[in-house]
Amino acid sequence: MDFSYSEEQQMLQDSISKFISQDYDWDSRQAIAKSDAGFSTEHWQLFAELGWLTVPFREEDGGFGGSAIDLIVMMEEFGKGLLVEPFLANTILAGTVLTEAANEEQKSILLAPMMEGKQQLAFAYAEPQSRYEVANVQCSAQTSGDQLVINGHKAVVLNGEAADKLLVSVRTSNATTERDGISLIWVDVNAEGVRRKSYANVDGQRAADIWFDNVTVPRSNLLGETGAAIDVIELAIDKATLAVCAEAVGAMQVSLKKTVEYSKIRKQFNVTLSTFQALQHRMANMFIELEQSKSILLMAAMEMDRLDSRAAKALSAAKSRIGKAARLIGQESIQIHGGIGVTDELDVGHYFKRLTAIQFSFGSTDYHTTRFANA
Repeated sequence: MDFSYSEEQQMLQDSISKFISQDYDWDSRQAIAKSDAGFSTEHWQLFAELGWLTVPFREEDGGFGGSAIDLIVMMEEFGKGLLVEPFLANTILAGTVLTEAANEEQKSILLAPMMEGKQQLAFAYAEPQSRYEVANVQCSAQTSGDQLVINGHKAVVLNGEAADKLLVSVRTSNATTERDGISLIWVDVNAEGVRRKSYANVDGQRAADIWFDNVTVPRSNLLGETGAAIDVIELAIDKATLAVCAEAVGAMQVSLKKTVEYSKIRKQFNVTLSTFQALQHRMANMFIELEQSKSILLMAAMEMDRLDSRAAKALSAAKSRIGKAARLIGQESIQIHGGIGVTDELDVGHYFKRLTAIQFSFGSTDYHTTRFANA
């Protein structure tokens, strides 16, 4: 079976790779991550001009009509550069919610400007008590005439700091943990009663906790059918899970490459580290874990493109396997580099931080191992 990328996929990969190598060197990336915005608006506009923001969306919605394979091509290259621009939060998470739940008018208000790079979005679904159970929703929306009144707290909202509009999961009926009774509503961040607390995560990404205190929005802000949003939410999380798996593969490739290169120049007892057989075995294990991760990622992407009942199980298998590989490769890269590996100036420590964060994003390694076993 031929697993080679198509000509279009190869062109997409080459364009992102060229951007990372020419315009996203390590010093530039660090300056961007430490800026007030946390990402480069100039780069974001470039993404829009190059059409990257349209890749995951259907042609009828104004997108490129990209597949899950196209998505992993992009995210793997982004992972190599430790991209801090909100492609994951904005385009994949929020974008998937809109394509699956929004009507045409809502898409013209929310999705079209986002693909043009003119509007930032964030999907607020997680809550302090929910852990990885997306159906555990306490944030509520009560009907008041032709208005909805939202109250609650959303935690670790990726891109919540920069977002112009929020897509919020709320409970409109039933008990806190039931799958039925969850709805989606879009809210302007400047609406009265919205409060945000922003912060930087350990991996350089930005997030925010967001509180809603009697926030009133019209019923027309509902996305999709009332009380039936759980399938859309789970699909968005699954796509984001596939994306971070691909990002991890890209980051692991760079971590391994830099570790091998370092072992060839760093001397101990007047000989280079690469001559020690024990370290050779450890780096060989890192390579094996990386190759296994590449294979299971491709399998998961192919299953997601089929959109059959095996997709969720394949995705959990990939997240579990890649999570274990990310831990091994990240930790081994630090161990072989030694103390310098955890300094702020050296990039390998930042790859380790991002790989560690990915292990616990959208379900931990243990969570997805259990999900796979129960599927």
